Amino acid sequence: MGDESKRRTGSGRWSKKKIYLTASIGGAIAAVCAAVLIPVLTKHTGGSGQDGDNTAYVQSVSAWMGAGDAGTINRYSGLVDSQDTWSVTLEQDQQVKDIFVTQGQEVRKGDRLFTYNTEKLQSDLDQANIDLERMQNEKSSISDTISQLTKEKKSAASADQADYTIQIQEQQLALKQKNLDIQSKQLDVSKLNENIKNSTVTSQIDGVVKSVGSQDQSQEAVYDGSGTSGAFITIIKTGDLRIKGSVNEQNVADLTEGAPVIVHSRVSDQQTWHGVIEKVDTDQAGQAGDDGSANAGSDDGSGQNSSTNYTFYVKLDDSKGLMLGQHVFVEPDQGQDSAGRQGLWIGEYLIDMTDPDHPAVWIDKNGKLARQQISLGSHDEDLMEYEVPQGLSADDQIAAADPSLEEGMKTAPMSQEGEEGDQAEDGAEQVNENNQEGGGSQP
Repeated sequence: MGDESKRRTGSGRWSKKKIYLTASIGGAIAAVCAAVLIPVLTKHTGGSGQDGDNTAYVQSVSAWMGAGDAGTINRYSGLVDSQDTWSVTLEQDQQVKDIFVTQGQEVRKGDRLFTYNTEKLQSDLDQANIDLERMQNEKSSISDTISQLTKEKKSAASADQADYTIQIQEQQLALKQKNLDIQSKQLDVSKLNENIKNSTVTSQIDGVVKSVGSQDQSQEAVYDGSGTSGAFITIIKTGDLRIKGSVNEQNVADLTEGAPVIVHSRVSDQQTWHGVIEKVDTDQAGQAGDDGSANAGSDDGSGQNSSTNYTFYVKLDDSKGLMLGQHVFVEPDQGQDSAGRQGLWIGEYLIDMTDPDHPAVWIDKNGKLARQQISLGSHDEDLMEYEVPQGLSADDQIAAADPSLEEGMKTAPMSQEGEEGDQAEDGAEQVNENNQEGGGSQP
């Protein structure tokens, strides 16, 4: 924790001077963007506000202040994951007798997980001991044969000496082979004894059982879902949590190991955690899934439209309040949270200050625009934003403030902005084509 704190207040965080400079630039950019966007987002389609023909385009407060604005910080999807897992695979040629745990069960270190069937192990051990005894007898017989041949060779005629030498050498080779066979069989006996002694497998960590195989599952039949051999039982370690995120190939260079990040809850954007990037795994690539992980695959099966994603891991300063499997957002910590701002903040360009004593926002009410009064709190001059303690929520759909907005004006989602103009242009082009084909023009 000490090192992380130092990193966050040192090179990992921006200095206040740098933060203010960046904030000022960001505020200026936001003001310019607002000046350009506001006329577009309140585009008239003909008629007056009372007739309902004018359209004001709205989006959520969180969208205004988050995604899509110039100078904003990229966010990446993530999943709360365990810091560590432990798994056990089945021993080859062994059968499971009893399983003592189920998926989702909490276990402690030393708790029984399953036992092997020792009846077959005992039978194999008995046979191995018999084989070992037979080999030792054969070894003694070979040694006796060598001694007998050596004795006979001493009194044999000169013409028979070579024949005796060959026989002795053959027996000596047979003795060496028998010694190797005995050593191998002794290892088998030792392993069988060890397996019988350790026939009950226990957990090596405190955690939660993630997956459990079946009793008739052989080693060759264990899979982890990707076609490769996996574990018979997998346990997720309880205690420390980390974030497993996914970053696109276009942004992977923005994430570096040791860099500070902010983790946001998807339920409440104001609920945050801090940490540092522990690892960016560029060795394993795939296509990002909904859970924030990188899954192998491509968009169309051909690989031509695929987008490569990489997994990264965040080590948290404190994981209190997070749940295993929870979905979150991760963004680089560039000092935007250093002031410790709490509550809801919106840009000045979203606030109607026609009456300074009664500031308001233009909000969507069942498809119609309404002027809703809000209360303003603190003012961030650098970011050109106000705190809104009352009168507004992050999910409210609002339009950028503009003098042309009127009560009762028709509203439409920001995503539809531009569609009406495109349809009108298409209609005008079709009329023009028809006029050209008819050889005339409309008066």
